[in-house]
Amino acid sequence: MRLDQLDGIVAFVTVVQKRSFTAAAAQLEVTPPAVSLAVKSLETRLGVRLLHRTTRSVGLTEAGERYYAQVAPAMADVLAAGAMLDEFRDQPAGTLRLTLPRSTLPLLGEGLRVFMARYPQIRLDLSQEDRFVDIVAQGFDAGIRLGESVEGDMVAMPLMATQQVAIVGSPGYFAQHPPPQRIEDLRQHRCIRYRFQSTGAIYRWELLRDGREVEVEIDGPLTVSDSASMPWLAEHGFGLAYTFSGLVEAAVAQGRLIPVLQAACPIWPGFYLYYPSRRQLPAKLRCLIDFWREWQGTPRRPTEQA
Repeated sequence: MRLDQLDGIVAFVTVVQKRSFTAAAAQLEVTPPAVSLAVKSLETRLGVRLLHRTTRSVGLTEAGERYYAQVAPAMADVLAAGAMLDEFRDQPAGTLRLTLPRSTLPLLGEGLRVFMARYPQIRLDLSQEDRFVDIVAQGFDAGIRLGESVEGDMVAMPLMATQQVAIVGSPGYFAQHPPPQRIEDLRQHRCIRYRFQSTGAIYRWELLRDGREVEVEIDGPLTVSDSASMPWLAEHGFGLAYTFSGLVEAAVAQGRLIPVLQAACPIWPGFYLYYPSRRQLPAKLRCLIDFWREWQGTPRRPTEQA
C-alpha cells in the first residue's frame, strides 16, 4: 500500500455528491482549483478518468460510477469512526450536518440558537432544500422532514407538535378579490403554486371537505420552488399562499395577512429528526437528540418508524 493511495478520494466523493467542483470546495472549505487538482491526481494515480467535465456540469464515467459505488460507503464508515471519537473529548465537537426543508428553520430557529450556545464546539452545517435527500449517500448526520415523509428504515424522533395548515392572503389582495367561502371558490383566485424540486410536479393543496381529505388542483400566475417564500409573497399581494400557521402567526396577528377557509385546513404530523439506525451515535448528534427532548419537555426515546 502506498502512502498517497487514499489522496483525493474525499474530494472525488464530495464532487459527485454536490455535482459541482465549486459546491464541493465550499463544503470542504478549500478553493475549487484545489478540489480539481485533487481529483485529477486521483485519476492519474488510478489510470482512469472518473468524471466527465463540461463548463456547466459534472458527471460520472462508467469507471467513475463503479469506483464511487465502492468508495462512498467506505468513506462514510471512516467519517463515522472519526465522529465516535467525540465521546472521548470533554465536550462534544465537530460539524453536525443536517438537511431540512426551507420553511422549517423559522420554526426551529430559537431551539437551534440555544443548542449552539450550549455546545459552542459543535458547528451546524444546514442544507436547506425542499426535495427529499438520501442522508446516507449525501453524507448528512441527520435530516428533518414531516413525519409522513420519513422512510421506514430510519430512526425518528419528533421535534415539534403537529402543524396546522393555513391559507392566507393580504388585505390588499382581498380588497380586489372576495375571500373564498368554499373550497370551490379557490378556482376564482390567484393561488401561489409550488413546484416539487425532485419531480417537477405542481403540489395539489391538501384540504378537508366534510372531514375528508381532498387534493385540490389550484391555478395562478406564479409558481415557485421555495416553500419558505410563500408567506412573503402572500403578504406582498401576489395571491393566496398555502403554508404552516406557525410561519404566519405574527403577520396574522398584526393584520398583514388574513387566514381563510380555516375549517378546510388540515393538521399535519409535526417535523421529525431522523437518522440511520446505528449502534453508537456520534456524540454531536446524541447531544442534539438529548437537547431537543429537554427543549420540548418530553421524555420520549427515538423509535423505529413503522
